[in-house]
Amino acid sequence: MVLGGLLPSTPATNVLLIVVATAFIWLGSGWLEESADHLASYYGLPPIVQGTIIVALGSSFPEFASVVFAALAGVFDMGVGAVVGSAIFNILVIPALSGLATDGDLETSRLVVYKEAQFYMIAVATLVVTFALAVIYIPVADAPPLTGRITRPLAAIPLLLYGLYLFIQWQDVDEYDGEPAADDTGIAREWGLLALGLLVILVAVEQLVGSVEALGSTFGISTFLTGVTIVAAATSLPDLLVSVRSAKNGNSATSLGNVLGSNTFDLLVAIPVGVLIVGSVPVDFAVAVPMMGVLTLATVLLFTLLRTKLSLTRPEAYILLIAYVVFIVWVVAESAGITQLVRG
Repeated sequence: MVLGGLLPSTPATNVLLIVVATAFIWLGSGWLEESADHLASYYGLPPIVQGTIIVALGSSFPEFASVVFAALAGVFDMGVGAVVGSAIFNILVIPALSGLATDGDLETSRLVVYKEAQFYMIAVATLVVTFALAVIYIPVADAPPLTGRITRPLAAIPLLLYGLYLFIQWQDVDEYDGEPAADDTGIAREWGLLALGLLVILVAVEQLVGSVEALGSTFGISTFLTGVTIVAAATSLPDLLVSVRSAKNGNSATSLGNVLGSNTFDLLVAIPVGVLIVGSVPVDFAVAVPMMGVLTLATVLLFTLLRTKLSLTRPEAYILLIAYVVFIVWVVAESAGITQLVRG
C-alpha cells in the first residue's frame, strides 16, 4: 500500500506516484534554491561559494533525503545508486544542457577546473577507499563476495574531508570583498520558504523511494540499478534547473560550481550521514565500484572538455549528452542480463 494505505500498491499506482513525487521535488527544490540564493546574496558570499555550497546544498537535498530514507527502509544500495547515478547525470547532462542554453560557449575558469574539479576527484577516490576499507576489515558473512559493512567510524572519513572542503571555501569567503545587503526586509520570509522547501522535499522523496522499491521488486530489478536510473533522474532535476538558469543569466561560475559542489556534497555527506543514522549498512563493492569507475570516466571527460580553452562549446555539449545515452543503454543492458560487467 502507498500513501499510508490510501492507495493499492500496483505498478500503475507506483508509476503515477513517482511522477507526482518528482513534481513536488521540483517544486520544493525551486523554493529551496530561490531562498538559498537570496540568503547567499544577502550575506555577501562570492559567486563560486554560492554555487559550490549554498546553491549546491539546496539542490542536493533530494539526493540526501533519498539516501536517508533508503537506509531507513533497508535498501541502502538504492540510496548509493541514486547518489552515483545523480552524480553521473550532473557531470554529463547538466553542463551539456547549460552549454546549449547559452548563446555562445559556456565559459569556465581556472578556479573551477583546478580547485573545484580536483577536489571533486579526491572526493570520488575517498569514497572508493571507504568502501574498500569496509570490505577488507568488516566483511559481511553469508553475503555476496566483496560485501562489506560501513560503520560510523568509516563514515567519518568522507565527512572529515568535507570539513576540509568547507574550510577551503571559508577561506575564500574571508578573502572576498563583497558587501552584505543592508536591507533585511523579507529575510524572515526567505528562511521560512527554505524550511517549507525542505519539508516538501522530505515528504516527496519518502514516497518516491517507497514507490521505486515496490516497482523494482515487482519487475525483479536490483535496488542499486533502480537508484542509478529512476531515483537519480528524479532527484537531479533541481540541479538541472539551477545550473541551466544560471548559465542563461551568464553566471557560468555558479552553473558549473553547482554541479561540482552538489556532487561533492552527495559523495562526502549524503552517503555517510545515511550510515550515521542507521548505525551501519552493507555495501556490495562489486556493484558500487564499477559504477564509481563510470563516474570517474565521466568526470575525466568533462574536465578534459572544460580545460580546452576553458570553455564548453556546443559540439562538446553534444559529446556529453551522447556519453550519457551510452551510459543509460549500458544500465538497461545490465538490467536485462545482456552484459554482466556489474557483479552481484
